[in-house]
Amino acid sequence: MDVIDAIILGVIQGFTEFLPVSSSGHLELGKAILGDTSVAEESLLFTVVLHFATALSTIVVFRKDIIEIVTALFKFTWNEETQFVVKIIASMIPAVVVGLFFEEQLEAFFGGNVAFVGAMLLVTAVLLWFADRAKNTGKPVTFKDAVIIGVSQAVAMLPGISRSGATISTSVLLGNDKSKAARFSFLMVVPLIFGKIAKDLLGGELTTETTNFTTLGLGFIAAFICGLVACTWMITLVKKSKLRYFAIYCAIVGVIAIGVGLYA
Repeated sequence: MDVIDAIILGVIQGFTEFLPVSSSGHLELGKAILGDTSVAEESLLFTVVLHFATALSTIVVFRKDIIEIVTALFKFTWNEETQFVVKIIASMIPAVVVGLFFEEQLEAFFGGNVAFVGAMLLVTAVLLWFADRAKNTGKPVTFKDAVIIGVSQAVAMLPGISRSGATISTSVLLGNDKSKAARFSFLMVVPLIFGKIAKDLLGGELTTETTNFTTLGLGFIAAFICGLVACTWMITLVKKSKLRYFAIYCAIVGVIAIGVGLYA
């Protein structure tokens, strides 16, 4: 993997991790366009680094919220922040179950099936369109909502279903406040990312023998900076009900991908 590829992949990961257009779907489409050989399979370490970069950007954007949550936990008081942590844990359960017990079945969808990715992008488009039209409220995320949002996050492990799009849309359609929905969506993924990183590290599948650390570092920087921009931008877009534009984008890309996949 050369420097240009690393930066491009870092930019894609940084933006699409937070914007509701499906990072996995775009990376699959990117592989189909560039060819699998353009995305080297030293890429497991590279993927881990990129995910760490986007998780770190989330922590930076929500640093005040995270400090409040950690402080509340150390005080051992049952307040809004500790309840938020329990909701985050509840939301993680569906994705953890899928990741642990259905990993092989899930990986079968990541084989350059462009038509499938396109179909899932259309599903994302529909979710975003309806969520954009929902009225804003002051309703917080309940424990029941957290579990339902967690199920949508598990479904979003499929390439083409946007994780942020699915979780924010589900939350908004459940009647939750849009800004609170965005906050919950972005914070709920951080433990999962670090859990996945830990699993990959402990699994012994990562190797640094042929790693170009300059390339790795540039990919990390690109993903981190783009993640900061996308995360902050997305919060504003959700509040201002601008999801319809991403719905249109996903629909256009989805139709093109289906056409290419079926007739290429």
